Amino acid sequence: MEGYMTLQDIDQVVEAIRGRTAHKPRIGLILGSGLGAVADMVEKPDIIPTASLPLWPRSTVLGHQGRLLLGSLAGHEVMVLQGRTHYYEGYSMSQVTLPVRVMKRLGVEYLIVTNAAGAIDPSFSPGDLMLITDHIGLISMTGLNPLIGPNIDEFGVRFPDMSQAYDRQLMAVTREVAAEKNILLREGVYTCLSGPSFETPADLRFLHGVGSSAVGMSTVPEVIVARHAGMRVLGISGISNKANLDGNTVTTHEEVLQAGDVIAPKMKALILGVLSKIN
Repeated sequence: MEGYMTLQDIDQVVEAIRGRTAHKPRIGLILGSGLGAVADMVEKPDIIPTASLPLWPRSTVLGHQGRLLLGSLAGHEVMVLQGRTHYYEGYSMSQVTLPVRVMKRLGVEYLIVTNAAGAIDPSFSPGDLMLITDHIGLISMTGLNPLIGPNIDEFGVRFPDMSQAYDRQLMAVTREVAAEKNILLREGVYTCLSGPSFETPADLRFLHGVGSSAVGMSTVPEVIVARHAGMRVLGISGISNKANLDGNTVTTHEEVLQAGDVIAPKMKALILGVLSKIN
């Protein structure tokens, strides 16, 4: 059907990547706004500009560089996406989630997704890390589910279970690492909206009322596609701004990127620690 990525499309991208690296990644990482510095940890990477790959959507947002890095990290072969694309940039859900399906076809079993998120829980502060324990997929609930369209049976079943979207064992390991490294690790439910406008105070009060802890414009579509394909997922949000439930604060993308400078060192330490504990 027109408008949906086929298995042949996905494998065209896979072959283009295989032609430019000998690495066989087992772990994938997707880096959110302002968190691109995490990619600096990858050892002797093969670096592929995503603009040079067929069918790959180009990232148009400041703070998303648009590069793939394939190399080693904490003893694992990894594939790092430095700069994701979002639905609000004008891409289809099929395009937005192409990187996850490419990762799966390259052999990735574990996916670590990170993002910059706005606080809804009033106790959260900019610079905090939040372990995503579950999500509210408002974007997918209301007609933008990335699995709409022909099911690709090679990835998974038509109606995948999402009762454990975030891997409980990986969450336990992350809590352990945070305790060992004395990193304050919040926990909560992440809500994905389409963006690109930031939320009104009424939006945020609504989300708070239904149990959301933080909000952003990414991640959930990637997680749905990863779980459809049987990948084990860990999600971590970097909290970029305080909750604005009363409407007295102006939110900007610049402060999101600035918060990344505080978040990135903690995110690096946490991810390295988790990877060191994955067999």
